[in-house]
Amino acid sequence: MLSCNTSQRLTNKEKEIILLASDETPFDVLKITTLSDSLTLRKKCTNIDFNKDTAIITHLIKRMKSTLDVESGVGLAAPQIGISRNLFLIMRIDKPEKNVEVVINPEIVSKPEQTVCFERDGCLSIPNVIGNSVRYPWIEVAYFNEKGEKITEKLSGHSRQTDFTGIIFQHEYDHLQGVMFTDKLCK
Repeated sequence: MLSCNTSQRLTNKEKEIILLASDETPFDVLKITTLSDSLTLRKKCTNIDFNKDTAIITHLIKRMKSTLDVESGVGLAAPQIGISRNLFLIMRIDKPEKNVEVVINPEIVSKPEQTVCFERDGCLSIPNVIGNSVRYPWIEVAYFNEKGEKITEKLSGHSRQTDFTGIIFQHEYDHLQGVMFTDKLCK
């Protein structure tokens, strides 16, 4: 189902971080201002093998949802809580009935040449900093959800007044590459 040649089982250190507390206990969000946190945030992530670590990954997702609730964010990537794996949560502004979606082992499969300057981008790992970032107006993506189902879809929208789900996806995807929104500021 989610197996892929580049997928690896969770390490003992990752399991320790995840299993440290109950499902309802939020993680501490790493901050770019702390050297050890910054090193983790700047690391490129690896795929997760959901089939081999299903129970622990389910626990990870529940704790990440608790973290997102407490932090009042619109997205949270696993590296932001110390797990360098290709997994993030996004707020589905385009689907009000389905607020938070789990994205595992994502890929951006298509994007336009043109970009937009998205206003007021921010990040839980860079508190009190807001900037305008270069983003694509739409992206075609492929990923697995928390049930192990492969999802392919086109995400668009880059306006805070209507929909910016595609922007949220790009922001969180960047975290998996070790990229912060401050690396993509508009000129």
